[in-house]
This record gives sequence, C-alpha cells and structure tokens, in this order.
Amino acid sequence: MKAMKLAAYDGKAPFEAFDKPDADPGPNEVAIMVEASSVNPVDLKIRQGATPVGPDAPHVLGCDVAGEIVAVGEAVKGFRPGDAVYGCAGGVKGRDGAYSERMVCDARLIAHKPESLSCREAAALPLVAITAWEALVDRAKVQPGERVLVHGGAGGVGHIGVQLARAMGAIVHTTISSKEKAAIAYDLGAERAIDYKEKSVDDYIAEETGGEGYDVVFDTIGGPHLEKSLQGVKVNGRVVTTVGGGASPELAPMHMKNARLDVVLMLIPMLQDQGLDHHGDILMRLARMIESGFIRPLIDDRRFALEEIGAAHDHLKSGDAIGKIVIDIGQNADARPFPPLR
Repeated sequence: MKAMKLAAYDGKAPFEAFDKPDADPGPNEVAIMVEASSVNPVDLKIRQGATPVGPDAPHVLGCDVAGEIVAVGEAVKGFRPGDAVYGCAGGVKGRDGAYSERMVCDARLIAHKPESLSCREAAALPLVAITAWEALVDRAKVQPGERVLVHGGAGGVGHIGVQLARAMGAIVHTTISSKEKAAIAYDLGAERAIDYKEKSVDDYIAEETGGEGYDVVFDTIGGPHLEKSLQGVKVNGRVVTTVGGGASPELAPMHMKNARLDVVLMLIPMLQDQGLDHHGDILMRLARMIESGFIRPLIDDRRFALEEIGAAHDHLKSGDAIGKIVIDIGQNADARPFPPLR
C-alpha cells in the first residue's frame, strides 16, 4: 500500500512516497483501510525535530485516522471487518502513522465513527476532541452555569472546546484575532468573542465578568496566553493549558487566587502505553454528542491528497487555515454513511 514517509526530522526533508508492506494486526490490534487523516501542530513539531514524541526516522507520521477495518486481532472485542472507525492512533514514537493507505493500530485507541459524519469530517476530530475533553471534562470538570473562557475558539482544539463547554451547560466566551474568526465562534455557540488584540485582559475581565474572572480558562495557544489565562481566572478557579515547552509563566497571580493549573498532553497514553482505553471511551461518548447535534468539526476549505501532505503542512504553517486541514487518502473519504466492505 502507498504511504508517505520522512527520512529525517530537520524541517527540510520532503515527504517521500513508498510501497509499505501490509502488516497483519497483532492480538489487540486492527488493520484499517485509511480514508482520511488530518494535520496537527504536533506533526509540524515532529517534522522539525522540535519534540521528543516523534518516531525514529524514517517513519510514517499522521495521528488522526478515519477509515474501514479490514482485519482484527484475535483478542479484539467490539470491532469487525467492515466497521467504519476513527481515532488518534499513531504517528508518534513506537506507533504506525496514518499518512498511508493502510494502518495497523491498537484497537483501544479507536471508536466507531459517527454515522452522520463522513470519514473526512471524522478524521478532523480525534486529537483535538480528545484534548478538549481531557481539559474540560477530566481536568476542569466544568459545571452548568460556570463561565468558561476558551483562548483560540476558532482553532483546532479551541473550536471543539467552545462546543463542548456549551454542551456541558457553561457560559462560553472565547478570544479570537479577527472578525471572521469571531463569526465562526458565534456560530459554534460562544456567547462572546473577544478580540485579544483590541482589548486587554483587565478590560474584558471587567466588562464580561464584573472584574471577578472566569471559573475556567482553557488555553489552547500558549505563550503569552498562558499568562493571560492566569490573570483572567477567578479566585479558586481552574486553568488548563495544552501548550508547554516555552518559558515558565509567572505563577504569582495564580497563587494569590488559590487557582489550579493543569497541563494536558493527550499523546501521553500512546507514548507511555497507559490509559489507551480512555481515549476510545472519549471518542465513543463524543460520537453520541455528534449524533445529538452538539458538536461538529470545522474543516478548512483547501483539499489535499496523500501525495500533497507536504503542501498541507505548509498550509498549516502559514496560519491561513480556518479549521482543521484534512488529507483525503481513500476513494470514500466523503461517503456518508460508509459504503459496504470492499
């Protein structure tokens, strides 16, 4: 089967097409005929050699996958050939990636694809949706009526965070950087979209919360936004960030508010081989929310084929994308519901 590999992680090596031998799934694995994958910032970091989570080169990248199961291991329960599935299941150290026509992965990392979504739409979700879930459900434990601020509400993780917090009954505000992104945030259910380039933290905290601050601040951007998150949270509030590795933030504002800071790196289960079942469970519960109309993916208009992954990475790097960038790999990426087993 055709796949795309990187020979080196230096930010310059191009993706190379090659014929990848078909591997049989192990006892707890499934083989998936891949219909679609997507591009995430971690893929760029791996390609640049800027993160230790990358597999040894040469290797196939691609965390997110949506497609059709074609074989199952002898110990796998709940899946069979012909099932349409989605998951964040590879592309990091020790795991096969999804930039390939066929992928073998641990069955615990996948779930049945929502029937209302095409594989193309489903492939946009796993990494960002699991991240948002771990931040808002597992860590922050958002409660109905709480005020939640999501930094970057039109971004990959942020646009799911806005919808998930709203589905949990929260009052959701978000920061954005343009009128176009504000319109997207409102369409996703945000009650306020705040242009962080025009208003200071003090200004919007005073205007939107009467100076009290937010119960929960979800930072999906990092850098100076983590400092702003600590500044914008209320006394005894919670801050969750998905972005680490930068300069250490000034924690004094958080200490003075008795606030809590959590960091989410959703790749840890794949890297440590721990808690894999939880990711599959999140995706199963997410599928129910999607079918109930609470969550939908935001997908960039540009389309890329398997051989165009390098261009897709460049598009993400440019900052021009609105929503997730999806890679069309199979012939049924747009099909809904999934066609019969080939």
